[in-house]
Amino acid sequence: MNHKPPIRIAIAGVGNCASSLVQGLVCYGSTSRNGHQPLAGLMHEEIGGYRAADIEVVAAFDVDRRKVGKPLTDAIVAAPNCTKRFAQVPAHAGPTVQKGPVLDGVAAHMKGAPSSATFLVSRRTPCDVVRVLRDSGAEILLNYLPVGSQRATEFYADCCLRTGISLLNCMPVFIASDPAWAKRFAASGIPVIGDDIKSQFGATIVHRTLVRLARERGLRILRTYQLNTGGNTDFLNMLDRRRLVSKKVSKTEAVQSQLEEPLPDEAIHIGPSDYVSWQKDNKVCFLRLEAEGFGGVPLNLELRLSVEDSPNSAGVVIDAIRLIRLARDRGFAGPLIAASAYLMKHPPAQMADEDARRQLEEFIAVPAPTLPRIRPHRRQVVAIR
Repeated sequence: MNHKPPIRIAIAGVGNCASSLVQGLVCYGSTSRNGHQPLAGLMHEEIGGYRAADIEVVAAFDVDRRKVGKPLTDAIVAAPNCTKRFAQVPAHAGPTVQKGPVLDGVAAHMKGAPSSATFLVSRRTPCDVVRVLRDSGAEILLNYLPVGSQRATEFYADCCLRTGISLLNCMPVFIASDPAWAKRFAASGIPVIGDDIKSQFGATIVHRTLVRLARERGLRILRTYQLNTGGNTDFLNMLDRRRLVSKKVSKTEAVQSQLEEPLPDEAIHIGPSDYVSWQKDNKVCFLRLEAEGFGGVPLNLELRLSVEDSPNSAGVVIDAIRLIRLARDRGFAGPLIAASAYLMKHPPAQMADEDARRQLEEFIAVPAPTLPRIRPHRRQVVAIR
């Protein structure tokens, strides 16, 4: 029996991703507790003795008036959330959602109500986030803020540093992969994973795999694109192209890193393309790869991938939470290099997925006193130990 204390997490941004995560904790937590065969969807049933059932949400922050002031399990089903409901979550449960600071977390075109997917910003005074985090006993903060929330993400990262809480940065504002932020977390003795979560089987991991496969099989890749459409708040938010700068960098580098020679800018296009309201949380990826094979003979590949966007990343997040807790137990500080490389699009150091996975399994399996320092074969921001 596992007698370890629960992993206490806080969530910044109670959107579709938070909804899928909370549903997943109920779904996978009950199967773990009852001893039944675990459901598909988790890469690791157990990490360092921790299961999904050991994760507990103790604080949550949002800015939408339909969520602020409500219990978490009520907030995750409030508009504009639209992801699939796959678990029976008890009503009126969980911590009360507190209002966080808005800062740049809400794009101008997302305010008001011209669409069911826009934000209705609460008029309440923002809470003292540091105090709420301290009082809750949280040890990990999940950043689920909208793409483009640079100042808001940095605010929550600073709150983590002030409270000794680890950051799991699921969106593409660069914290773990930024040398200055990485050094601050390392100096404070706080492990962090980031940046920009990879889905379990999404556009990025599929694109990386195909590009790497083509290269390993001797093809010369000429051009490639990845176009994505969706109908959730994430896609509506990204209609403001100014908020897309870091997202495009994150997704493009994730693919370019698998090539020995990066493609010229004009030969690669990766990024969100449009908002289609009736798709809701379903994301459709259109991927094309053009290459030359033996004798310079052309080869073209077209792929269409349709996934429910938010559940597609929730299982990865459950792994990341447990990896951070394991790192905290072992006294690690700063970015967790292998975990970030395997689970994130824009880690401190890019690796081939099989190398990152191998090093991650070593991190999980080897006892802390003899654990070797993990060194990636590319740039490294700060040692994890």
